[in-house]
Amino acid sequence: MRIGAFQFVIAVLVALAAGCIGAFAIGEWREVSHSQTLHNFVHEELDLDASQKERLEQLETRFAVERNELEHSLRAANARLAVAMDEEHEYGPKVAAAIDDVHGRMGDLQKATVDHVFAMRALLTPKQKAQFDRQVSLSLTGEADE
Repeated sequence: MRIGAFQFVIAVLVALAAGCIGAFAIGEWREVSHSQTLHNFVHEELDLDASQKERLEQLETRFAVERNELEHSLRAANARLAVAMDEEHEYGPKVAAAIDDVHGRMGDLQKATVDHVFAMRALLTPKQKAQFDRQVSLSLTGEADE
């Protein structure tokens, strides 16, 4: 029976991790009232020139690798949390340390994403930056800056 309980805990944690990653990676940068992502907005609405498109492609390629590594690190931290929960069966020191590790990995992913957003912004003209800033604000808060 203990193996079944462990498998249940793992399934719950995997679902939680997938939900967190999905919510951040998709929902955090999605416009509230539309299904347009920040990525789509940059490519479809900002009328990038050829040089901007090339530099943006390079940024996106590098970030995809970094994001993949960070997401893998987060999944590994969640697996360590599952082991700690199975070992302690209570909110003990191992569980607390594992939770801190998960939060650290989630923070690393969020920081890298925000850094990527600023790197994209640096490629833009002043007019494009103003449009981009409004879209980022809307994506994060649901309200555009006035």
